[in-house]
Amino acid sequence: MHVDEKEGARVLVCTVGKTVLHYDARCIDDLYAMLQSVGDWVELGGADEQKPAKEGTVEAWGRSAANPVGGWYGLKKGLRGRFGVYIPPLMEELGLCELEHNAKNNRMRAK
Repeated sequence: MHVDEKEGARVLVCTVGKTVLHYDARCIDDLYAMLQSVGDWVELGGADEQKPAKEGTVEAWGRSAANPVGGWYGLKKGLRGRFGVYIPPLMEELGLCELEHNAKNNRMRAK
């Protein structure tokens, strides 16, 4: 995963095998602020764009009209989902959150 610029905006580029996903780079600061405001664990709930996201999860927030960008942080139509899968490990690596590493139903919270 790395930061790049596309059409004058900073984007996170996430390469998974041959698939390349793009997310608005401000998602890191915005998600961190949301986690701080919640003050507790939030379920990740990763889901593909075509599947509904479980309410109250990081995935649902990453596509909600109520988040700071007013919708999807994912930028490539058809590949906008999986926000709750790929962004939390990056935030853990950056030291911004604690992240569970269970087989299923993982959660995160701000540090």
